Amino acid sequence: MASKIGLTAAAVLVLAAGGVATLAVKPPALLRVGANYGAKIVCSNVFIAGRDGQAVLADDVQAPGHPILKYLKVSVDAQRKTVRTQFLGFVGDGLAVYRPGTGCAVVPDGDVERAAQYQFNPIKIWAPSPNVPWPTGSLADTDAAVQALLDQDALAGPGMRGMAVIYRGRLVAQRYGAGFTSASPLLGWSMTKTVSAALVGMQVADGKLALTQSGFLPGDAGKVTLAQLMAMSSGLRWNEGYGDVSDVTRMLYLEPDMAAFTATQPLEAAPGTKWNYSSGTTVLLSRIWQRAAGGPEAAGAAAAALSLPHDRLFAPLGMSSAVMEADARGSMVGSSYMYATTQDWARFGQFLLQDGIWQGKRILPEGFVDGMRQPVAASGGQYGQGQVWRWGPSGDTPEGQNPDTRFQLPADTYWMEGHDGQSIAIVPSLQLVVVRLGLTPHRLLYQPQALLAAVVKAVQP
Repeated sequence: MASKIGLTAAAVLVLAAGGVATLAVKPPALLRVGANYGAKIVCSNVFIAGRDGQAVLADDVQAPGHPILKYLKVSVDAQRKTVRTQFLGFVGDGLAVYRPGTGCAVVPDGDVERAAQYQFNPIKIWAPSPNVPWPTGSLADTDAAVQALLDQDALAGPGMRGMAVIYRGRLVAQRYGAGFTSASPLLGWSMTKTVSAALVGMQVADGKLALTQSGFLPGDAGKVTLAQLMAMSSGLRWNEGYGDVSDVTRMLYLEPDMAAFTATQPLEAAPGTKWNYSSGTTVLLSRIWQRAAGGPEAAGAAAAALSLPHDRLFAPLGMSSAVMEADARGSMVGSSYMYATTQDWARFGQFLLQDGIWQGKRILPEGFVDGMRQPVAASGGQYGQGQVWRWGPSGDTPEGQNPDTRFQLPADTYWMEGHDGQSIAIVPSLQLVVVRLGLTPHRLLYQPQALLAAVVKAVQP
């Protein structure tokens, strides 16, 4: 998900024109978005990934962002586990707080105490042993030819932070960027959407949800079915643009209750007739599966719902690093905010490859994963029925054309994709999973399809 905040030149002019007192008391919404964005990214990377806050501000927020972000200052309170940011030291009031189990939340209303309530004590997941083969452990069974491909900078792409290739259930190659290791949790951005789809599937398996079910939204939107939400075809109005204060930037950085905000969006098309990529839709899905599991309700989120991803998905798969983050009212931000190591992201990809089975135990309903990757007609074939992409990253491919075509990838390839160059390619016919994580802005036009095509050629007989 392209969640980088493109602060406009108008914001710069506001600062330059004066009005210092007004800015300090009531900063423009765009500056608040930028400040909260910076606070959130720093908070998660400090308290989940163990990185230095100033380095995260410089490398992850300022370097790839709008020039005005260089005026953002950050303060980390290690004791209270909060992060505050301001432009020029007095404008914006960005605020985020870390909670055990649910990671960091933006606190746009300033109510840290309430936001901090939404936490749980994670059950212990033993870190994978370096002496035990993947996926139970972290030991690789390296294929020299595949490893040589990952070692090529052109295939790895600029800003690469972690890569892994899983072939026939074995970790055959991996590589990490400078300053990152196999133990570094990395943000998947919109790859989190596919994890959210799996959490919906688990509630379907439990008999608590059905894809034909409706009645989740008020008014005329109450006719929208769970399947239509999964397929990004609800008909709800939504602007996923990131260059201004849009629906998605307001939801992520100005709203304490993201699901409640999204639920107020009106219908602009009959359900099922229009495809519209929407992070708000996935946040609604998160609220739906959480309520099916026992929360969140109006007064708060039930512990069972907050801990479900960790206890029933991450723990069985051995994803010891994985954290799905919740907002300031306890709704999982299933559209955008999950951290995990490269190998743990690979475990989830392998889980999908195995049709939702792990170590002989079925976790998702039979055929559910196959249904996830069936095309949504209204998307022109680019998107699947269950929060996955049927086409890889676009690069400079003209809109409406399949960017995978020129790479001659296997026909059954499908993708998990996220902002700034996150991707997992899954090729069932070859039992192949290729993970690529990093900080690679879209403007660089990097496409992981070239890496996947090279790996496919290397592993085929």
